[in-house]
Amino acid sequence: HYHKPAAAAAAPVAPPVKRAVVDQAMRAGVDFYQGLQDDDGHWASDYGGPMFLLPGLVISLYVMGKLDQVLPEPAQREMRRYLRNHQNEDGGYGLHIEGHSTMFGTVLSYVAMRLLGMSAADTEDIDGASAVVNARSWIIARGGAVNVPSWGKFYLCILGVYGWEGLNPVPPECWLLPYALPIHPGRFWCHCRMVYLPMSVLYGRRATGAPTALTELLKKELYVEEYAGITWDETRNMCAKEDLYYPHPWAQDALWWGLTKVEPLLLRTWPGRLLRAAALRCAMKHVHYEDENTRYIDIGPVNKVMNMLCCWFEDPSPVTGTWPKHLPRVADYLWVAEDGMKMQGYNGSQLWDCAFAVQAIAATGLAAEYSGCLQAAHRYLRDSQVADDCPGRLSDWYRHISKGAWPFSTRDHGWPISDCSSEGLKAALELEALGSNLAGPPVSPARLQDCVNVILSYQNAGGGWATYENTRSYKWVEIINPAETFGDIMIDYPYVECSSASLQALAKFHRRHPRHRADEITRSMQRGRDFLLSIQRADGSWYGSWAICFTYGTWFGVKGLIATGSSYDTCPALRKAVEFLLSKQMPCGGWGESYLSSQKKQYTQAVNLEGGAPTSHVVNTAWAVLALGAAGQAGRDAAPLHRAARSLLRMQCPNGDWP
Repeated sequence: HYHKPAAAAAAPVAPPVKRAVVDQAMRAGVDFYQGLQDDDGHWASDYGGPMFLLPGLVISLYVMGKLDQVLPEPAQREMRRYLRNHQNEDGGYGLHIEGHSTMFGTVLSYVAMRLLGMSAADTEDIDGASAVVNARSWIIARGGAVNVPSWGKFYLCILGVYGWEGLNPVPPECWLLPYALPIHPGRFWCHCRMVYLPMSVLYGRRATGAPTALTELLKKELYVEEYAGITWDETRNMCAKEDLYYPHPWAQDALWWGLTKVEPLLLRTWPGRLLRAAALRCAMKHVHYEDENTRYIDIGPVNKVMNMLCCWFEDPSPVTGTWPKHLPRVADYLWVAEDGMKMQGYNGSQLWDCAFAVQAIAATGLAAEYSGCLQAAHRYLRDSQVADDCPGRLSDWYRHISKGAWPFSTRDHGWPISDCSSEGLKAALELEALGSNLAGPPVSPARLQDCVNVILSYQNAGGGWATYENTRSYKWVEIINPAETFGDIMIDYPYVECSSASLQALAKFHRRHPRHRADEITRSMQRGRDFLLSIQRADGSWYGSWAICFTYGTWFGVKGLIATGSSYDTCPALRKAVEFLLSKQMPCGGWGESYLSSQKKQYTQAVNLEGGAPTSHVVNTAWAVLALGAAGQAGRDAAPLHRAARSLLRMQCPNGDWP
C-alpha cells in the first residue's frame, strides 16, 4: 500500500465549506439550468467558435442564388454583427473567435461581409464598413488571397474568384480505388471523409458560380496583383505563415505536382473522361446516402453546405433536384446570441449536454426536488437513441453499426459516437436507478444491450476507443493530409476521452446487469485500462483532444482508471494524475487552462487578456474537482477541494448561473 509522504508547505487552510452553503448553491444552479430546458427535455446551447463556417454557408447560398431566401435581412444583419464583433484589433480574423488573425479566417470573413451587403468603401456607417476596410488591409499587407490555405482556395474557386489551377487536386477517382488500399477515402476519419467527398465532386466538375458584378469586384479587392495576370499554378502551395500549422511533406507536394500534370492529359482522352464520369457518379451516390441518412443535416457544417452545392450543381431544378431538401435544415446550424448569428460547429450538442445534465443533477443528492426536469430529460434520452442501423450493406457505404447508439446531437442527425453512446448509457442507468416514479419510464434492457453492443464494437485492437468508427488505417496516411490548417485529421484516432467514457459505461452497465456478455466486458475493460496507462504522460496527465485540454483529459483518465479498479493506494498512475492536478491549482483555489494547451500540446496557464495575470476558469475547476473527488482526495486532504469549492462559489452569479 502507498504511504502518504510528508506534506510540503501549503496554502493557508480555510475552514471547510458548510454543506448547507453547497446545497444552496447547487439548488440555485439547478433552478437556473432547469429554466433553460427545452420542452422536449434537452438543453440547447451555443456550439459556435470556428470563424470559417458562416462564410462557407454564405458563399454557397450566394452561388445558388438563395442567399436572401434562406437568410432574410434580419438574419443577415445579425451575421454582419457577428463578423464585426469577432474581428481582431489588427483587422484580421482567426481560425476561431479567440485565435490570432489568419489568412483563412480573414479572407473568408471579408468575402462573407461583402456578400452580406457590407460596403468596401472607406467610410464608417451603421453597418461598420471600416470592418471591411480593415480586413482588406490585413489581407493585402500579407500578399493577398493567393496565400489563403487550401480550404479557402476551394471556397474562392466555387465563388469564381480564384483559378482552379491554383488548387491542389481533389480527384473523385479516389472513390474508385480498392478499399484494401490504406489511402482509400473510406478508411479516413468520417469528418475528413465527408468533407473531401463533396469537395472531390465539386473539384471534379470544376463547379463555379455564375459571375456577378460583386464577384468581379472581389477579384480586384482580394489580390495585390491584377487578377488576369496571376499564374495560378504557382499559387497551389502558397500559404500565409499565420496559417501554417501543418506544413506539407515533400512527398505530398510531389504527389500533387504529378497529378496536376497527369489529370489534364487523361481528361483529353475518352477513357479518362469516362473514368471521371464514373467517379463522379460513385461519389454522388455517397453524397445522397449521407444526405438521406441524416435527413439533410449531414455530419457537420462544412459537408452540409458542400453537399448542398453538389446537389445544386447536379440538378438546379427545384422540381427534380434534391437541393431544396437541404434548405430547411440550414436553420439546424444557426444560433443567434449576444454576439450575433453564427453557424455552429455541429447541429448542436443536445444529447451530450442532456446526458451530463442528468448525471450532474443526480450527483447533487437533490434529484427528488427536480422530478419534472429529470423526466423530461429522460424522455429526450429515450427519443434520441438511434433505433436502427443505416440501410443497405454498411460496408458499401463505409458506415459502422449504429443501432442502440446515441449521437452527439439529435436522432435525425444519427451519426453514432463512442463517448456519446457511453454518456447516454450512463445517464440512462442513472435515471433508472432513481426509479420510474421520480425519473419516468426507463430505457428497456434490450435497448441498453444494443448500446453495449455498439460500445464493444468500437474498441480498437490496441484497446482504445476512437470517435465515430474504428481506426481503419495508419498514422502515416497523414502524409497526404492536404489541410495546412489542421493536423491529425486523416484517420479516427483512439482518445482518452472516448476510451474512458466507454470504460465507465461498461463498468456501470456490468454492475447493473452482471450476466450480460460478462466475459467480453471484463476483457474489454482490461484492454481499455492498458490503453489508458499506455498514453498517460510522464507528468501524470493525459492530453485531451475534445476540450481544453490536460485538465479535461486527466479528468477522463482518472475516471477511466477508477472504473477499471484503480485506487489511490494501489495505483501509481492514479497517484501521478492526482499530483498533476494538484500542481496546477491556483492560489485562488481554481484551475485555469488556456486553449493554447491544445495547440502547443503542453499545459498553458490561462491569463487575463487585459492585464496578463493568471486567471481561473469555472469549467476547468469543476473538471479538476470531479477528478480529485473521484480519486478520494477528501479522505486524504480535503483542503484543496474546499479551496476549489470556495472558488466555484465566488464565481457563481446571483441568478444561479456560472460564467
